[in-house]
Amino acid sequence: MAVSTQLFEMIDATVEGLGYELVDVEKLPRGLIRVTIDKDGGITLDDCEKVSNQLNNAMTVENVDYDRLEVSSPGVDRPLKRPRDFVKFVGQNVHVELFAPITGEGLPENGRRRLDGTLDAVEGDENNPSITMTLSENRVARTPAEKQRAAKTKAKSDTPAVTVTFPFNDVERANLVPDLNFRGAK
Repeated sequence: MAVSTQLFEMIDATVEGLGYELVDVEKLPRGLIRVTIDKDGGITLDDCEKVSNQLNNAMTVENVDYDRLEVSSPGVDRPLKRPRDFVKFVGQNVHVELFAPITGEGLPENGRRRLDGTLDAVEGDENNPSITMTLSENRVARTPAEKQRAAKTKAKSDTPAVTVTFPFNDVERANLVPDLNFRGAK
């Protein structure tokens, strides 16, 4: 179910007023409202509790019909929902799914709808900016072993990197691709 603009704006104002960034609001079956928040340095359980208590009070005052409220962090594969999310994460590895395939030099003849690569730039109109990214050959390497394989493949490959640009409004969904290292710091 879609969240009304009025509910979204009320939740956004409350979350931002507490010093957090609103990432997403979902209204799910059985009266569940799921709110995802973020801040520099990450979200703790105390942060979720603080926001949950404030939202419970605000939704009671505003007479919002809900049964349960869930407040959480976006996780390592944080969704990118608004143009400002893309701006914030320029230089990061992302996965983007478009509503329709895009075509161009270096892409398959019938186009490509799912894109993995590095987010290079976000430029233009603040409501519908152009997003530029450099595609990885197959998908973004997530583990050290995948990174080693990708480095070997890249060394052997002479094909130039493919860069694509598309409008924000063409994005169906997008998220960060986490850079995970399970071996610990060296």
